[in-house]
Amino acid sequence: MELEQPGEHPEPRAAAGGKGSPRNGFCRESSTEHDPPPTTDVEQMSFSSPGLPMNAVGNDRVDQRTCLICGDRATGLHYGIISCEGCKGFFKRSICNKRVYRCSRDKNCVMSRKQRNRCQYCRLLKCLQMGMNRKAIREDGMPGGRNKSIGPVQISEEEIERIMSGQEFEGEANISWSNNGDSDHSSPGNGVSESNQPSPVSTPSSSRSVELNGFTALRDQYIGTPVSTHYQYLPHLFNYSAHSALMPPQTRSLDPQSHSLINQLVSAEDLEPLGTPMLIEDGYKVTQAELFALLCRLADELLFRQIAWIKKLPFFCELSIKDYTCLLSSTWQELILLSSLTVYSKQIFGDLADVTSKYSPSDDELHRFSEEGMEVMERLIYLYRKFNQLKVSNEEYACMKAINFLNQDIRGLTNTSQLEQLNKRYWYVCQDFTEYKYPHQPNRFPDLMMCLPEIRYIAGNFDLFSQLAPV
Repeated sequence: MELEQPGEHPEPRAAAGGKGSPRNGFCRESSTEHDPPPTTDVEQMSFSSPGLPMNAVGNDRVDQRTCLICGDRATGLHYGIISCEGCKGFFKRSICNKRVYRCSRDKNCVMSRKQRNRCQYCRLLKCLQMGMNRKAIREDGMPGGRNKSIGPVQISEEEIERIMSGQEFEGEANISWSNNGDSDHSSPGNGVSESNQPSPVSTPSSSRSVELNGFTALRDQYIGTPVSTHYQYLPHLFNYSAHSALMPPQTRSLDPQSHSLINQLVSAEDLEPLGTPMLIEDGYKVTQAELFALLCRLADELLFRQIAWIKKLPFFCELSIKDYTCLLSSTWQELILLSSLTVYSKQIFGDLADVTSKYSPSDDELHRFSEEGMEVMERLIYLYRKFNQLKVSNEEYACMKAINFLNQDIRGLTNTSQLEQLNKRYWYVCQDFTEYKYPHQPNRFPDLMMCLPEIRYIAGNFDLFSQLAPV
């Protein structure tokens, strides 16, 4: 599939009346045409198609075994049952760290590859119900099972309830929303408090424990190894993490290594305004075809910028072609959404909103938009307000983008351990920066990280908006 240039999409129809050369309702702010960089085989993808081609990832034989927890591709027998790497790691972290989760719904959430991260309570519950054996986990938390011969177990509902409630841990559970009593100094964001706003995943009446548990679960997704492995990156973080809440703001300074890594990320970002025209003449009525043509051109430009950004990352040369392709194919929508909510927010939610206000959908077009699509739209609006409230800086945006891109749980990757280490590096860099820059906002870092699962959910449901595409 050839990559269409942003200018190759059909222009909107010409506006009635007008002098001089032919025109349409959209006006350019300047005469400079957006000139995307040349493409490679890896980058031959366009928004004129419903989604990205996955053939670039490779034509490896598909393993027919599926994970008994989420249905993802299984990688072997883990803790007694056939499961994937993601559920294996989640179960190990949950048991080793004695996590106590909460479900904001009816404790019967759907478990699938796309939805498994939405409810950690139901994911752990299914692990236990399917027979994952917690006694097969080594007590020191290191890789490798305690005994390879240990198989699945069938435990009673009462025992499952004791594990889920933390009673089985005999009062030693490291509950994720504990305050200063948390002794796990390797865990980021221990200073979470009640001032956090409810996550969109939860209902407005959800308890504080549900929200904070969500952050801990997200943290566990990235952090799963003993603290000693992090010293090689940012050892200074562990010199104050246990007491940072007691230290005066003026005693904090940004570590030179953090400063250098952040500067590298920010310099890789193209912060120039988008070149796609989004100004419209007063009184001009936008048609459905014109609106979607504009959205496709805008998405193409944003995609080109994400590809250029990836190539400028300090660790780009360390990535294999296959891993680069897998990461780009799996995160491009999330990267575009994250950039639209931050550095391009004024244009996307300002100029583009002015264009959409000139479009009046017909009853038939509205009927094609499902309730699920409305839910995604509502959550997008909430996320926009959250970002607007936080006033995310370019430095924080760059770190969030790198953290989201370096997702070691993506299927098809060849070097997950390398990606995990890179992910941890920028996780702690982001934490270091927020604690230095915003000392009076102890919840800022958890607030930022809590936005990432929402970004993934919304981006993963972009296909719902294709229901409104011109027939």
